[in-house]
Amino acid sequence: MTSVLDEQLLRIGLASEIERGSAVLSSRVVEAFLNVPRHPFVPVFFREEGGLYRAWCATDLADSARLRQVYTDRVLVTEVDGVHAEDAGLDGRKGAATSSSTLPSLMADMLDALDVRPGDRVLEIGTGTGYNAALLCHLVGADHVTTVDRTEQLVTTARVRLSEVGFEPTVVRADGVAGCPGGAPYDRIIATCSVRRIPQAWLDQCGPGGLIVAPIGGALGGGALARLTKLPDGRAVGRFLHRPAGFMPLRSGDAPGPPAREPRVGGRITEVGARVLDDYGFSFWAGLHLAPTIVRHGRTLHDPADGSAARVQDHPDGSSTVAVSGPRDLWQTIETAYRTWLDRNRPRREWFTVETGPDGQSVGYAGPDGSSSRWKL
Repeated sequence: MTSVLDEQLLRIGLASEIERGSAVLSSRVVEAFLNVPRHPFVPVFFREEGGLYRAWCATDLADSARLRQVYTDRVLVTEVDGVHAEDAGLDGRKGAATSSSTLPSLMADMLDALDVRPGDRVLEIGTGTGYNAALLCHLVGADHVTTVDRTEQLVTTARVRLSEVGFEPTVVRADGVAGCPGGAPYDRIIATCSVRRIPQAWLDQCGPGGLIVAPIGGALGGGALARLTKLPDGRAVGRFLHRPAGFMPLRSGDAPGPPAREPRVGGRITEVGARVLDDYGFSFWAGLHLAPTIVRHGRTLHDPADGSAARVQDHPDGSSTVAVSGPRDLWQTIETAYRTWLDRNRPRREWFTVETGPDGQSVGYAGPDGSSSRWKL
């Protein structure tokens, strides 16, 4: 069995790994990871094995083996298609991960960008396991933290586990899009789920001079962490962090499904293969050029607004083909965006600005030659 000392050493190891990975982390953030345990928040989690998610807990292996997994810089999936790991049983599950304990080093970068100070009023969108809320409690005091999530089971479980480690923030079941107006205004707002646009409620609930840190995700993923400062005129402006962030999307209502009829494999030849869909550098850029209604299902892009769809396939000989259906050729947009991205020397996400306010939301880019571009979110 694992001793308290073993767990402390593993926690020190994780904090050291996080600190080594970033040259700019605040010492206060590193201290939070040293002092807040992770394992109480993920007593059971899923591991993917052979296309199935299997629950893994202390009864599967010795505690020391489980704890080594918990105190490494890795994502731990805790829910698959709405089923929590604790309730999954022994059989493996197929499906999509719908909740997880975020990569600790990514959590550290986001907390550092949030720049919280003792006494700041903080709203967290996406309680999840409660681990990030616990880190926030350590940084600002539990009575200054409000955290919301979508299901009663998530918030109840997180509330209990937070209490067990000595923190009692305000934990609320709510639609994250609406924030939590009862505790507004907030000095800091952080989201642990991606959004296509910053919800207006978050802007309204952030006080002037406050900060918002949230992942902006497009149709291809390519999540980018936006850090915005709330201005007195109601707008919020900022930039993206250098680090990509593949967060699960904020769920509000029903997500659109795949097209009713997928385009047949074949069609025309394309020089831009399916691999670009998984390129984090390009996917951010591509997302700026795609309509906000477009969704991705594997190698298929689909716009439920007009029924357009495109399915791309890479072949063993190195060629690629794309089949399209509907009134628009969605893949042509990808091809054009890819050529432009290369022509501009693959601009990085941290070179872009982001602005949001009552009149709309946009991303801007200024090239070294003085040219500039702007896209609506």
